[in-house]
Amino acid sequence: MALAIFDLDNTLLAGDSDYLWGMFLAKTGAVDGTEYQRKNQRFFQQYQAGDLDIHEFLRFSLRPLKDNTPEMLHRWREEFMKKEIDPIITQASLDLVSRHRQAGDTLLIITATNAFVTRPIAERLGIDHLIATNPKMENGRYTGEVDGIPSFREGKVERLRIWLDEHAQDLKGSSFYSDSHNDIPLLDIVDNPVAVDPDDELAAYAAARNWPVISLRTVLSAGSVSG
Repeated sequence: MALAIFDLDNTLLAGDSDYLWGMFLAKTGAVDGTEYQRKNQRFFQQYQAGDLDIHEFLRFSLRPLKDNTPEMLHRWREEFMKKEIDPIITQASLDLVSRHRQAGDTLLIITATNAFVTRPIAERLGIDHLIATNPKMENGRYTGEVDGIPSFREGKVERLRIWLDEHAQDLKGSSFYSDSHNDIPLLDIVDNPVAVDPDDELAAYAAARNWPVISLRTVLSAGSVSG
């Protein structure tokens, strides 16, 4: 049974859930809209450029989890899923996941975006296994800190190796789908790396190694999504 690994943002999703969550919080008034949008855009640009300080970003992105009750956060997240996430789940992504499921592969999402945001997305896609950055909780509230290793760049490789040991899995026959040059460390270690709507740096890297390049950008309406 081979492992089929998927990046989430701008790979299975035709957009970035972390960025959209920040924009959603700004629109709902949960954070100072102007200041939050300015910082969120700056971090997003740093991510695209490959020079994001993940710890600085996480201090910023996890702050709203600390500042609000779990009950309020869950209400916001339910609305966020309907308004922002369902419309960017594409039929092409659902078909890709379905093909791997029918082949008997073990399905795994690995993403730098925190698990509070991404767990229900994985569930919507019907993928049981998720490696995400884990926000720390104490006494039923989020602390604004990270629990363990952030699953970003080389951290994805480290977290995956831990997961493989825990689940008695290996990378024989494995596939990994990603859009970002930030995921090259993980793409380099799987048997079947696939670039999905890649950024320019990943596109060049993939072309030099004759990796397959695919697109999953067929956007659906919210009502078309099932999972």
